[in-house]
Amino acid sequence: MIHYYISILRKLSFFKILNYFKLFYGFHYSRLINKPKQFGLPFSISIEPTTSCNLRCPQCPSGLREFTRPTGMLDPIFFEKIIKQLKHHLHSLTFYFQGEPYLNPDFLKMVEVAHRQNIFTITSTNAHYLNEQNCVNTINSKLDKLIISVDGITQDVYQQYRIGGSLNKVIEGTKEILKQKAILKSNTPHVVWQFVVFKPNEHQVEAVKKLGNELGVNEIKIKTAQIYDFNNGHELIPETDKYSRYIKGDSGKYEIKNKLLNQCWRMWQACVVTWDGKIVPCCFDKDATFKLGSLSEETFSDIWHSKEYNQFRRSILKGRNQIEICNNCTEGTKVFS
Repeated sequence: MIHYYISILRKLSFFKILNYFKLFYGFHYSRLINKPKQFGLPFSISIEPTTSCNLRCPQCPSGLREFTRPTGMLDPIFFEKIIKQLKHHLHSLTFYFQGEPYLNPDFLKMVEVAHRQNIFTITSTNAHYLNEQNCVNTINSKLDKLIISVDGITQDVYQQYRIGGSLNKVIEGTKEILKQKAILKSNTPHVVWQFVVFKPNEHQVEAVKKLGNELGVNEIKIKTAQIYDFNNGHELIPETDKYSRYIKGDSGKYEIKNKLLNQCWRMWQACVVTWDGKIVPCCFDKDATFKLGSLSEETFSDIWHSKEYNQFRRSILKGRNQIEICNNCTEGTKVFS
């Protein structure tokens, strides 16, 4: 674990630290005066390698094939142009929004590009493509953190959400990446097993921790699930209170547990870039409904400091409950590990 924290610190620089404090000051000053002020550039972003996915998970637009926005794959040349604009202030980059990153044939080449610019790199995968060669290439790309989704420890439970998936492939892919790390004597990537808790799998929380530890993964994260149309209840909402984001109110309707405050740190320090260069405020805007600009038409700095972006930040400060993507937000919801 110490190597993981060292790798995070190594990605810092004087300019990145200074930029972070500018963002921190801007956020709290904005809250104080109830008006958006932005003095820095994003400390972290997520970027989408592809919208394609091999699975059909029922709470995911990629799985449902229900995008209303264009679908496609991130072009590596376009990606390099984006990184040139971000490299001096950006600390971390998550190669994930929707889709399965390993379906983009240039995905790991783009990880290498980010690594060369001293950016901390993360991705999330369903692990179905972690064969020997991809694992070797992943390690050689210097990816810092690999999140593997494993939402069940028996096939019958796993496939209830990960429709079309194979638990055996997840386990074998996990074993392979850990094996290749040992062979190549590499501390990276930091391998995380992520278990999203739904009603069908909540009885396996302790068992997944046990199995993950037996396999030797670096970290196990137990995460609450986002459910669409949760108000009237849903078959996927866990019965165990601490594993659910939702609670049944006095009216009989379900409500999100966390208090929706008129603030959001993410709006000051991070954003999401879709595969075709659209800037959207956060990962809850899966269909890019709140497009704040396009990197194919404008520079990142111009978008980040634009009237449109600050208007969105202003709407957060004035009434976050009026913004659709915020009403199912986990900001402030505890994640168990």
